[in-house]
Amino acid sequence: MGQKINPLGFRLGTTQSHHSLWFAQPKNYSEGLQEDQKIRDSIKNYVQKNMRISSGAEGIARIEIQKRIDLIQVIIYIGFPKLLIENRPRRIEELQMNVQKELNCVNRKLNIAITRIANPYGHPNILAEFIAGQLKNRVSFRKAMKKAIELTEQTDTKGIQVQIAGRIDGKEIARVEWIREGRVPLQTIQAKIDYCSYTVRTIYGVLGIKIWIFKE
Repeated sequence: MGQKINPLGFRLGTTQSHHSLWFAQPKNYSEGLQEDQKIRDSIKNYVQKNMRISSGAEGIARIEIQKRIDLIQVIIYIGFPKLLIENRPRRIEELQMNVQKELNCVNRKLNIAITRIANPYGHPNILAEFIAGQLKNRVSFRKAMKKAIELTEQTDTKGIQVQIAGRIDGKEIARVEWIREGRVPLQTIQAKIDYCSYTVRTIYGVLGIKIWIFKE
């Protein structure tokens, strides 16, 4: 039996840090967690609605949230900054208003910052969005996986593993297909591994994409 664990949670405190930094009493913890989810969802929805780019990817690698008593600081790590940077101050203000409306926070200030990533295709979230776009356009899954691996090879990664599960190519029986290039040492805690799981809705049904990238 495979006892599988999330590679990011497995490495917390060694090579991986938390994406949300705040403290709450046990009884208020679930509220804080739901608030984080709302912030992330509203940012993703805003980017999806307002910025269509050719590949159909949002280009958000990760969203970090830091909370203090009177301030919520949100840092968006984005791969294709032209999405939010065209007439930048107005866009960010609009985004802040949207998130604040969603959160309904009266006594706390919300501050959103945007950080650009040097190699967007070295991040599993952006790669997963790229593969999802390809699958929606009826590109064969093997072609999409190989193209994603080619894009990663241009960045400084040591290895990558891509897995797609579900009714691939619209077949009756769901199956799992995967492909690996280079080394992906999932058992080694010191190895810096970036991971994401992404859901894509196609006309046949839902497919799951998982990507592991070995950085250092």
